[in-house]
Amino acid sequence: MADPPRARRLAKRIMAIVATAIEHEVKDPRLEFVTITDARVTNDLRDATVFYTVRGPRLDTEPDLEGAAIALEKVRGQLRTRVGAGTGVRFTPTLAFKLDSVPDAARHMEELLAKARAADEEVAKVRENATYAGDPDPYRSHDEDEEEGPAEVFPDDRQN
Repeated sequence: MADPPRARRLAKRIMAIVATAIEHEVKDPRLEFVTITDARVTNDLRDATVFYTVRGPRLDTEPDLEGAAIALEKVRGQLRTRVGAGTGVRFTPTLAFKLDSVPDAARHMEELLAKARAADEEVAKVRENATYAGDPDPYRSHDEDEEEGPAEVFPDDRQN
């Protein structure tokens, strides 16, 4: 029987246990810059997918994605043991680690928004000195019609 609320609670607990274990208990230097971002558990509570990101040692360096993935695979059994001890469920879920693509997508969206803002600023600069192509007020007002007098009557418009 599927219980999605229980699966969500277990996923949160697994995320906390794995993050704490990586930070304090696992002594692999390749995991130093790994951050656990999310966890999802199937409704039958048998399989868990743990999402992670990796940052570089400095802002201007590339992260070691391959080294982090290898290190996570190496400590998967140790982390599953900790999850089993920390959750108290009858069957400890299997752990799968997946690189989280959300930060990359967010960075791409920020770049697109920056381009759109720049284009909007260019349009605003061009619009500042723009003038209308025709008359400033192309519509006649009611007052102007009365000042001109009666409209011309053409022979075809007369009634017989």
